[in-house]
Amino acid sequence: MKKRDYSYTQNRELSWLKFDERVLSEAEDENVPLLEKLRFTSIFTSNLDEFYMVRCGSLYDLTLVDKKDRDNKTGLSPRQQLNAIFEATPALYAKRDEIFDKIAQELRKRNIVRYKFDELNMVRKQYVSKYFYEEVMPLLSAQVIDPHQPFPHLINKSLYIYSILETHNDDEKKSKKDFIMGLIPVPSVLPRYFMFPGTNEFILLEDLILAFTDSVFSNYNVIYKTITAVTRNSDINLQQTPIDEDEDYRHYMKKILKKRKRLAPIRLEFYGGNDLKYTKHLKKELGLHKNQIFTSQTPLDLSYIEDIIKELPDQIVKELTFPEFKSQGNCHIRKNKPILDQLDEKDILLFYPYQTMNHFIDFLKEAARDPEVLSIKITLYRVAKNSEVIKYLLEALDNGKEVTVLIELRARFDEQNNIINAELLEESGVHILYGFEDYKVHSKICSVTKKHGNKIKHYTQIGTGNYNEKTASRYTDYSYLTSDEEIGDDANEFFNNLSLSNLRGHYSKFLVAPTTIRSGIIDLIDNEINKAKNNQPAEILMKMNSLTDRKIIDKLAEASQSGVPIRMIIRGICCIIPGIPGKTENIKIKGIVGRYLEHSRIYAFGKGEDRIVYISSADLMTRNTAKRVEIACPIEDPEIKQRILEDLEIMLKDDIKGREINDHGDYEKIIQEEHVNSQEFFQERAIKEMKEYVYDEADIKFGVLKGNTIQNNIHPKIDETSKELEETKLKLEETQNELKNLKSEFSGLKEELEKSNEISKKISEELEQIKSLAEEQIEDSVTVKDAVIIRSSDNQKSGGGFFSKIKNLFK
Repeated sequence: MKKRDYSYTQNRELSWLKFDERVLSEAEDENVPLLEKLRFTSIFTSNLDEFYMVRCGSLYDLTLVDKKDRDNKTGLSPRQQLNAIFEATPALYAKRDEIFDKIAQELRKRNIVRYKFDELNMVRKQYVSKYFYEEVMPLLSAQVIDPHQPFPHLINKSLYIYSILETHNDDEKKSKKDFIMGLIPVPSVLPRYFMFPGTNEFILLEDLILAFTDSVFSNYNVIYKTITAVTRNSDINLQQTPIDEDEDYRHYMKKILKKRKRLAPIRLEFYGGNDLKYTKHLKKELGLHKNQIFTSQTPLDLSYIEDIIKELPDQIVKELTFPEFKSQGNCHIRKNKPILDQLDEKDILLFYPYQTMNHFIDFLKEAARDPEVLSIKITLYRVAKNSEVIKYLLEALDNGKEVTVLIELRARFDEQNNIINAELLEESGVHILYGFEDYKVHSKICSVTKKHGNKIKHYTQIGTGNYNEKTASRYTDYSYLTSDEEIGDDANEFFNNLSLSNLRGHYSKFLVAPTTIRSGIIDLIDNEINKAKNNQPAEILMKMNSLTDRKIIDKLAEASQSGVPIRMIIRGICCIIPGIPGKTENIKIKGIVGRYLEHSRIYAFGKGEDRIVYISSADLMTRNTAKRVEIACPIEDPEIKQRILEDLEIMLKDDIKGREINDHGDYEKIIQEEHVNSQEFFQERAIKEMKEYVYDEADIKFGVLKGNTIQNNIHPKIDETSKELEETKLKLEETQNELKNLKSEFSGLKEELEKSNEISKKISEELEQIKSLAEEQIEDSVTVKDAVIIRSSDNQKSGGGFFSKIKNLFK
């Protein structure tokens, strides 16, 4: 057996920690708005929590079942990897504490303040004391741990007030002090913080309960108290948890989720303080080692941050967050024509979040309502709550379409949501597939079958990201729609194979894991190696979330050694180390971390017109290439292919949010004269493309946008444009005529108003004369009202005196 070369590879877990530190670094970037910095600390924290639950949990399991297992990038055993992780973690906590404190100080300058109880003035202490005793105290379930009360189960990532309590046991001769543990679970049913009315100032619930711990344990002397949380292994090995033959799969998954909450502890955290003299009892009860215990000066659960931001005044949020960006439309898509009909003419590429997912939703809605559509088939991995996708699948069913949905119940931490959707769809009559026992279905594909006349046609959507409206506004992904017959046939064959649990189907264009993505990628790399050896132009461009597959890593190293230039954009785990002389010196790798989560996967091979480009749902990780059902789809439309390649070039030039990975596997800043922020560029381009159209049909190529040779070829036909302009001209003329008529009517009204004013003036003068006459004839006792009544036609009084003069006034 060939000995592995570890000189150009690094451990996946340690690489991931470097990535999460890169995320945390965004929270200290001067160009990032203050509340966004706060968000990045929260993202870093939730990332680290999940890493410990899943990756450390998995390694912990390996220490129990396979102590001889070795990492194929470093040769480390599971226990050695865990120890390396535990050793690297304290520095991350220290960096987070420093950054979080700086952010808190800046927020205080803007009167956004998180208080500790001791910082409050007397009035506010009285205010929150009332809240505690009336709203919080009744919901607390404090308990003491003594010989009569066994140690309780601590829920994964839940917050607890941990305390050491002193009690006295008096006997006849002496008084003896006993020390016991006290625990107060922080209630999850209460808000995480209390906001002082009329302010942007608050106190966290755990800090409030901590302040009143002595009141909770009123019959004890509290000699120590702190806030703690335990992290448990959440990586359940489904293959080692067999399903009963007569058990419903959804019911089985519900049991698995309950089991997850009780798995082994992996990490113990303390917020504020950790006196080992007092906390050693808790460590012992949980069976943890000293290197698994961490102390933080930052709150352990930062999920409250989003709720705080929602409560802040709009003006503050606007000032302290990224400028608002609304996902734009795709200017290739005409609003007055069905998308299915447009796909008969041309393929469409959507780029989330710069372009809206609503176009795909419209595609699905049209399919649901088109009387010629026969069926819709789709794979669902993670969907939003109140999903529009689910809504239109149900509408399609109501309209008599055949609807097939493969829903993956094992999408980690989305299992419950997927179970609910699966039950809803199945109870409505949708044909539900649950995939394979040993392989997660991670593919993103939707197939619509339509019968027009006697012809059957397939419309296919392939994505790099989930059918999730929420994440489509935060993750960068490609969504490719086509009516290509071969791709449509492959899509139909793919769903047939899913129905038959067949993993070894044959496809004309698709690469499909677990059978052909790895081998297909290796073959394409080999082609570039052969070109380089024959002095032909060769190149490899790749973009993915993570790279861990050892076979592909070795093949890339071989390509580098053969002189093939390789450029990669890898957001997360990167197990290959670039720039190692004689090994990986022709490999350059960049990672981009910014406002949006880079999520698209692109694999391109060759140079010039012969370049082969795939988009995929799969990263080049062993779990994706060998243990999941994934799809890589070729992009053959020349314009769409060119657009993707030019997007890659922009990302490769990013020096604002991009960092290079050096020959130690660490991130370092890029120094260059021309500064590029790829995500901002794509935002501006999306906006500009919806405003500007190029009408010259002779210029089908990409235009120039701010000195960059990148712009969608937006070229409506000249005759259609001329017709639209003529219609606009006619409407303009009609509007001008209407305005002319209105002007004339206005002039008439103005004249009438002037006449009315003259009449009103005359009447006023006459009334004044009437009043004067009435005053002169007091002996007749006539009022102005009387004078007016005299004017009435039924008044027969006559004469030449006062009444006669009155009547004459009205003649």
